[in-house]
Amino acid sequence: MTTTIQISEETKQLIGTFGTKGDTYEVILQRMYRLAVKEQLQEFLLSAENSFPIDEAIARAKKRWRK
Repeated sequence: MTTTIQISEETKQLIGTFGTKGDTYEVILQRMYRLAVKEQLQEFLLSAENSFPIDEAIARAKKRWRK
């Protein structure tokens, strides 16, 4: 099943720049989607939010797991 989406000619041309000869817009958009998902995952994994330096982590672990 296929659908039709409306985009401007400018957007269509921009999307086309991600393709190579013979690529369909379907292939291009799927490739762009996969790249976007990887980028989001990378940003999530490398986010500094709720993180702290390794030396602080070691100090916390030593304090918590004293013998």
